[in-house]
Amino acid sequence: MAENTKSGLSFTEQEALLFHAQGRPGKLEIMPTKPMATQRDLSLAYSPGVAVPVRKIAEDPSLAFDYTARGNMVAVISNGTAILGLGNLGPLASKPVMEGKAVLFKRFADVDSIDLEVDTEDPDTFINCVRYLGPSFGGINLEDIKAPECFIIESRLRELMDIPVFHDDQHGTAIISTAGLINALHLTGRDIRTTKLVCNGAGAAGIACIELVKALGMPHQNVILCDTKGVVYKGRTEGMNQWKSAHAVETSARSLAEAMDGADVVFGLSAKGALSKEMILSMAKDPIIFAMANPDPEITPEEAHAIRGDAIVATGRSDYPNQVNNVLGFPYIFRGALDVRATTINDRMKIAAAEALALLAREDVPDEVAAAYRGQRPRFGRDYIIPVPFDPRLISTIPEAVARAAIDSGVARKPIVDWEQYRHQLSARRDPAAGTLQRIFSKVKQKPRRIVFAEGEEEQVIRAAASFATQGLGTAILVGREDQIRATAAAAGIDLNREGMQIANARLSARTKDYADTLYARLQRKGFLHRDCVRLVNTDRNYFGALMVALGDADAMVSGVTRNYSVVLEEVCQVIDPKPGQKVIGVSIALCRGRTVLIADTAVHDMPTAEELAHIAVQAARFARRLGYDPRVAMLAYSTFGHPEGERSARVREAVQILDRQRVDFEYDGEMAADVALNPDRMALYPFCRLTGPANVLVMPAFHSASIATKMLQELGGSTVIGPLLVGLDKPVQIMPLGSQDSDIVNMAAFAAFDTVG
Repeated sequence: MAENTKSGLSFTEQEALLFHAQGRPGKLEIMPTKPMATQRDLSLAYSPGVAVPVRKIAEDPSLAFDYTARGNMVAVISNGTAILGLGNLGPLASKPVMEGKAVLFKRFADVDSIDLEVDTEDPDTFINCVRYLGPSFGGINLEDIKAPECFIIESRLRELMDIPVFHDDQHGTAIISTAGLINALHLTGRDIRTTKLVCNGAGAAGIACIELVKALGMPHQNVILCDTKGVVYKGRTEGMNQWKSAHAVETSARSLAEAMDGADVVFGLSAKGALSKEMILSMAKDPIIFAMANPDPEITPEEAHAIRGDAIVATGRSDYPNQVNNVLGFPYIFRGALDVRATTINDRMKIAAAEALALLAREDVPDEVAAAYRGQRPRFGRDYIIPVPFDPRLISTIPEAVARAAIDSGVARKPIVDWEQYRHQLSARRDPAAGTLQRIFSKVKQKPRRIVFAEGEEEQVIRAAASFATQGLGTAILVGREDQIRATAAAAGIDLNREGMQIANARLSARTKDYADTLYARLQRKGFLHRDCVRLVNTDRNYFGALMVALGDADAMVSGVTRNYSVVLEEVCQVIDPKPGQKVIGVSIALCRGRTVLIADTAVHDMPTAEELAHIAVQAARFARRLGYDPRVAMLAYSTFGHPEGERSARVREAVQILDRQRVDFEYDGEMAADVALNPDRMALYPFCRLTGPANVLVMPAFHSASIATKMLQELGGSTVIGPLLVGLDKPVQIMPLGSQDSDIVNMAAFAAFDTVG
């Protein structure tokens, strides 16, 4: 079987076919968003309950956005006349591509989408088919329609429909390439008003690209458009149409080679090999070459750099730097447009998206981006002028810019009042943990704290500390050798001279003696000599960091990137005691399909006694309240209310009796199996159960079951699990899993700081 390597990724035809055929054929399915388990559910979802929103929408059509999925639904529509680089293969052959587009909408921006393949090549018939679908959708994404018909179709549909109509092959490529151009001009010190650009390719994408750069400020006369017949100049008649004619210029150049002589920028949207060595040599200093033909560019980056070492090169391929990838645009552009119920996507919204992308590429990148580059962390420069598709910040950056532009340009029908809350909502669409984390971040920002980052010489820790300080969460104190920290930071391109960054070195600290004396006072009756304590303070950053917190030189601490959880916990507990009357426990936060559940104890107690289980329940409930939840605590076991009998279940029943005697102020019950605790229908079989709804705090009967359950939730259930978070220490410390990424470290630092605020 032939192997496909044109995209830079290796797979066989059979693998591609199996991917699409295995299990349920295709890449999409429909999932209900409301329960459909009972007769009452069905009555509300359909007849007779559905009549109520029907009447309301008939009275006020705008309510369709409130009572139906329309406001988050985009149709991906094609007739298959220009499928990728494969040509006119018809609507049915385009369906795998359109399904893939729908999947990308959901994966990157949480936009629901359905593909529609229209069996006609006649523009008027296509237009009439699509225009009447308007009430079903919040937006229309046109795809893989050949030029010039695509211009006619999009233009007419934009006139006829009151929702965004967007031909991604045109505008998506234009937006991403413009973002790259903004940064390339910045790096080469050029002004867009004096820059000269040649665009080779006068199809949908080429026309859209030059229209957008002109809208951004590039003069009409500075742009030369070329097609297979040469330069589009004023007076030319052969192979012309109204869209090409709009970009004809006064020039003596008649060939692509002549047009490129002295050009600053070339956009290639044509075919493999279209740019020759002589053409590249004739360009101005620091040439900007966007060779965007797929799957093979007009010239490869290796070829271009061999000819011109001063060139900045972008392509459409993922195996080269600076990929012009439309997935950076369309999901987020529609996200912003849908969120303000825009009637169209105009030039101001496209420019806003391009500028936001350009600025994002200039920021320090998180670990997720480094992973996309196979561990090499890119930095803004000639080989990194466009963000990568898996940058988690895209969802909170691009839609906001688009939404603001829609409101400012008067095409939005729904205002956004609280922009910070909107950004939080956007982040939560991509990451279920974002909503919980943003509540934590907001509280911490009100009272910034001093946080010790104990493993301060590690790159991801330095990066996390810088992010923590930049976000206004507090002061980040890196523990380690200053020369080593600064060398690592410099190599990673991290600025340590920003506000809120400090370095603490145990061997140079004026507090080292006080720390050693304090540690000796705690450990002298546990077999430690004074010199042992001096050595620990000088050489072990967990001891040093914990003592900083214990003696008030910092407010909280994070560690664990380079050591096992249990080792760090043991070292910290040598310095910091539990709060009076409390035990140290681990609480994990599981976010599962819109439901948040706290699980305890997931870190400390191996086989807790009845008394310890009761303690765990009280502390977990208290922690739930601090996070803003009204706790409903389920004491879990393999049995439910006495069946089947067992020694371990007896401990859980005894813990419930202890809680009874303590007269705690939260809902609790047990022993019960997990399905009873979480499923209201199962819970209804036990009418005496004290819980008024599904449990949101689960107290596990043992550490091993807690660990197994949380890891299975992550790997099999698709849940997001935060933690375990340490609860019960007298001073705040959080321990990350071994090898955590910088974003995870920032989150744990925020939780550590959160422990210190009211």
